[in-house]
Amino acid sequence: MPKPHDLPALLADIHREASDLFGQGRVASYIPALAEVNPHQFGIAIATIDGQTHSVGDAHTPFSLQSITKLFTFVLALKLEGDALWQRVGREPSGAAFNSIVQLETENGVPRNPFINAGALVITDILTTRYAHLDYALLGALRRLADEPGLHWNPRVARSERDTAHRNMAMAYFMKSHGNFRNEPEAVLDNYCRQCATEMSCAQLAQATLFLANNGRDLSRSGQPDEQFLGPDETRRVNALLLTCGAYDAAGDFAYRIGLPVKTGVGGGIVAVVPEVGTVAVWAPELDAKGNSVLGAFALERLVAATGWGHTSF
Repeated sequence: MPKPHDLPALLADIHREASDLFGQGRVASYIPALAEVNPHQFGIAIATIDGQTHSVGDAHTPFSLQSITKLFTFVLALKLEGDALWQRVGREPSGAAFNSIVQLETENGVPRNPFINAGALVITDILTTRYAHLDYALLGALRRLADEPGLHWNPRVARSERDTAHRNMAMAYFMKSHGNFRNEPEAVLDNYCRQCATEMSCAQLAQATLFLANNGRDLSRSGQPDEQFLGPDETRRVNALLLTCGAYDAAGDFAYRIGLPVKTGVGGGIVAVVPEVGTVAVWAPELDAKGNSVLGAFALERLVAATGWGHTSF
């Protein structure tokens, strides 16, 4: 494992190697606002539990988190509901596309896990019941975790998603027909699209997820006391679900190649957790056929190969 002072050189090497892959993927086009993103951007940031940070490239450029926000809403719902959460959503990999509706029909409207779209919609439905203004509640948590009071969601991206959310709406109504949806689907979809339109940089995302590498304890950089944001047992379970379900229907491939809990998003971001060490956030908008960042996945694979993190984390 490289020493902290070796990480900047390692990141620079990985950034240079991964940049040769530009052009091998495509930006998300099914959301019109995302189709306009400049594809030739790439950043990496590492935050460690001893307070070190390292970054390279476009690590301070905000991007649309998209499905990465499912991690944070899941954590909020788990804190509120505890084990009762599992009555409404499963804990198994789906093996299907993130926006698939097929399994809902065969499994009585109960999504396989919280990270596919159907599962995230159930989580958002739970939080819509609990919070009068879910967007403010989520942003409040993210601002605290990232120590960034200016975090926001992008209204234009949210509107673009909402205008094209027909499949998600169909899933919501289908789950409601099975009694697994409490609120009106339109209200939940509004919250869901605002949630997905949240923007962060790699540096902010690595800081915001650092509690998952630190037994649930958030390390403040703003002079405020550290916070036990999530219990150690719950943190371990969140990481287990990220390992098995966090990369859409490529979760098995990510576990094989990278071996770390990850959450990906069609905005091109990926965050990876190295328990007891730190977090890594990567961003490059060009996606592979399964909706994961081409350069980001390559960079993570190179990083764990060089550090051994994927082999020593569990």
